[in-house]
Amino acid sequence: MAGKLDGTTAVVTGASSGIGAATARALAAEGATVALFARRLDRLETLAKEINSAAGRAHAYQVDITDADAVRAAVDRVAADLGGIDILVNNAGYGMWARARDAVLAEWRKMVDVNVNGVLATSHAALPHLTAAALGPRGIADLVTVSSLGGRKVTAPPSNVYAATKHAVGAFCEGLRQELAEQHVRVGLVEPGVVVTEMTTNGRNNAPNASAATELGALQPADIADAIVYMVTRPRRTAVNEMLVRPTEQVV
Repeated sequence: MAGKLDGTTAVVTGASSGIGAATARALAAEGATVALFARRLDRLETLAKEINSAAGRAHAYQVDITDADAVRAAVDRVAADLGGIDILVNNAGYGMWARARDAVLAEWRKMVDVNVNGVLATSHAALPHLTAAALGPRGIADLVTVSSLGGRKVTAPPSNVYAATKHAVGAFCEGLRQELAEQHVRVGLVEPGVVVTEMTTNGRNNAPNASAATELGALQPADIADAIVYMVTRPRRTAVNEMLVRPTEQVV
């Protein structure tokens, strides 16, 4: 049975765990060839083996998205190796929550480097390939960024800089949407509430805690992967530009 994404190539950043890994599996299940980007090569290779064993197609690329030169080299290599890039999923992210007077400045900088500069670097490197893909048989290309509920509102004082980075990403994506609409590159933003990932189960002070969440109190990575697949499998005429996904029991 043909998948909705047969013949496409997708790049997924932060693919070594959580939402990124789930998204890679879901895109591959729809027929996309998936390029897996992250720093932890051993995890990427394990995931690629899993996907390939299930009759999918995946390739591992060790990349630190805060290194813009390395990102560009990896993106260009994917395009050369796999015949172009039709879909980019900016998923890599980092979170640390602390009140400003107690915060470590290096943690603020790391959030900006990963959550903002990483998205900028990957998007910038991929745009020529995406606009070229939109001229091909599919007639469309997709750039999806995983943001956060924190990109819409500051949920608590310790989320100050994390929320700031996600607000920045939202503004950047809206600018891209306006710029690329006529070139048929759809730009989507997914804003999850609490999801069970390494970020929400590591026990860090002030971090969202999904460790003891009820079934309806936290999302699973596959839920966000489903949202991303929905975005990139719409008809050419349809662009889903923003999607907020909360757990059923999440109030804030």
